Amino acid sequence: MMQRLLALVRNEIGLVVGVGTAGLFYGYGQNWLQDLSNPWWSGGLFAWLFLAILWLAFGVVRHADALAVRLGEPYGTVILTLAVIGIEVSMIAAVSLTGKAHPELARDTMFSVVMIVLTGMFGGTLLAGGLRHHQQEYNLSGANAYLGVLVPLAVLTLIMPRFIEAAPGGRVSPLQAVFLMVTSAGLYLTFLRVQTGSQASFFHDASDVESHEEAIAYSTTIHAVLLAGTMLPVVLLAKSLGKLVDHAVHTLDAPPALGGFLVAVLVLSPEGLSALQAARENRLQRTINILLGSATSTIGMTVPVMIAIVLLALTLFTSVVTLATGRTTLLQGVVHLILFAAYVMLIFDGS
Repeated sequence: MMQRLLALVRNEIGLVVGVGTAGLFYGYGQNWLQDLSNPWWSGGLFAWLFLAILWLAFGVVRHADALAVRLGEPYGTVILTLAVIGIEVSMIAAVSLTGKAHPELARDTMFSVVMIVLTGMFGGTLLAGGLRHHQQEYNLSGANAYLGVLVPLAVLTLIMPRFIEAAPGGRVSPLQAVFLMVTSAGLYLTFLRVQTGSQASFFHDASDVESHEEAIAYSTTIHAVLLAGTMLPVVLLAKSLGKLVDHAVHTLDAPPALGGFLVAVLVLSPEGLSALQAARENRLQRTINILLGSATSTIGMTVPVMIAIVLLALTLFTSVVTLATGRTTLLQGVVHLILFAAYVMLIFDGS
């Protein structure tokens, strides 16, 4: 019994650190965050919280992925999607409601997710896979299905509001907000139904089953309990991290979009590393499923008031061109990385 308990602690060390961190901030966080004038102190607290939440996020994705294998489809995909979106929503809410108002944070986070996934992560995985395997193949029908949903979702939520004068600053009216909520959720749920039903073969990677089975360590019940237990400290710590992000953005006079960028990086890091590992193992179909699935589910499940930028249209067009042949090369990875560099540059010099 004791050996099993010790093994559980070793396997869930991230959860132990997260719970300990949440307990310390619950007891002393108010005093610790009261005076953030010392940059070393505030920077240290930010690094601590960021790494703790990131560690917890890896645990959430791991348990959700195991449940996806245990329960099968469509329940597995729903659980994995809701787990990742749950972290993102808690982070957006915490930062938005902390300190000064951040009405554009959801929009900035959505845009960051699309740009990070389709440029930084996509370019990095294609580059890593191209260096090792030179040329990789994937299911063209599956990629086109993702893009067929992602493009209209991005246009409706990120681009269209910028050209409508119903509300200032690229915001939407209440009627438009309801329309976008219904259409985005409806389109994504339809896609989820197709992905896990009649067209499931478009997204299938035969090597996934063996890889996932090796990762299953507990029963379904234990994985479900650990998933909920790992998400709870993330929600509790999000408010404290939100105060630090708010302080950094306003004290350092950083661009407001940096907050959305940090939230997106925190949420996407576990899936990004999984996608990179899959590309290195010449399993590009799994990489496509992870990255395009992240972008599609994020926009489909979290409908914000979005901003239109020409770079977004360029990124979407480039992604269509990259995935038009069923094969990728190192050059295409470099192109996406250049777009990612341009996106990061515009965060600091886009006014």
